[in-house]
Amino acid sequence: MSDKQNTEDFEEVLDNDQAETTSENNIEQEELSVEDQLRGDLAKEKDKFLRLFAEFENFKRRTSKERVELFKTAGQEIMVSMLPVLDDFERALKEMAKSEDKEMFKGVELIRVKFRETLKSKGLEEVNAEAGDAFDADIHEAITQIPAPNKKLKGKIVDVVEKGFKLGDRIIRHPKVVVGN
Repeated sequence: MSDKQNTEDFEEVLDNDQAETTSENNIEQEELSVEDQLRGDLAKEKDKFLRLFAEFENFKRRTSKERVELFKTAGQEIMVSMLPVLDDFERALKEMAKSEDKEMFKGVELIRVKFRETLKSKGLEEVNAEAGDAFDADIHEAITQIPAPNKKLKGKIVDVVEKGFKLGDRIIRHPKVVVGN
């Protein structure tokens, strides 16, 4: 073989080696880019998962809070509908106190006490409002204002027209009062 052919063969081998090296580099770059791409996809999926998990935790917390609130006020509608019956008992007892039939008065009084205790056991409480108390717009409902009979009752409750009630911490019926001005 001649030197010229050896040189050509050598150059051909070098070219082949360079081509292989270049293709290996390209493959490595492709592998790195595929690997980087997979890492990026994994990061996106982790982010989606964490957001979905946080959203689910918020949903659980919110529904739990709503459920507790529902249990606290589940009987509110029934309690509100029973308040006029309680008021009727009060009015009936006032009228029956004027009559001479004390046995009937005692019987109705026992029924009223039992009814009131049953409602109380379910969480119903009376909102205290009496003549002479300071008027509080958050608690009381002023149905009218009249000139105060004396200076001490100015800006205070003069008369309670209808009792107020609360269920737990929530007022379900504000006491209706007359305020002196």
